[in-house]
Amino acid sequence: MSAENKKIVEYPKGEFIIRENDLSDCAYIMESGRAEVCKTLPRGEYQVVGVLQENDIFGELGLIDGLPRSASVRALENCRVSMLTQQTFKSLARNNPQALMPILKILTNRLRETLVLVDELGNNQTGTKSIPIGNA
Repeated sequence: MSAENKKIVEYPKGEFIIRENDLSDCAYIMESGRAEVCKTLPRGEYQVVGVLQENDIFGELGLIDGLPRSASVRALENCRVSMLTQQTFKSLARNNPQALMPILKILTNRLRETLVLVDELGNNQTGTKSIPIGNA
């Protein structure tokens, strides 16, 4: 992503960068700092599901599908993030699709992690053990 396409935004420690269920139209790249990814539990508490650090991309699902945010992200320390707008994303897809590979790799990794979690949860409920197939 070239410098002219970057919009840098700073967030102080404790501030939400994105909130679960808000409308989404951009993704972010963590330039500096760390932030926690949280899901809201039924009683309104937050469950931390991950920590983001420098060079991590987040918010990419909303960039692609335009649906509300699936989680909140809150700064654990002062953070600088660059925004990747839908316009920039579409331009990359048209003019330099290879530049989208890092986002596709992140989505693939997150899908694999989710499938492992679902498998573990299913095994805990049924008492069965899974057997891996192939290189998945």
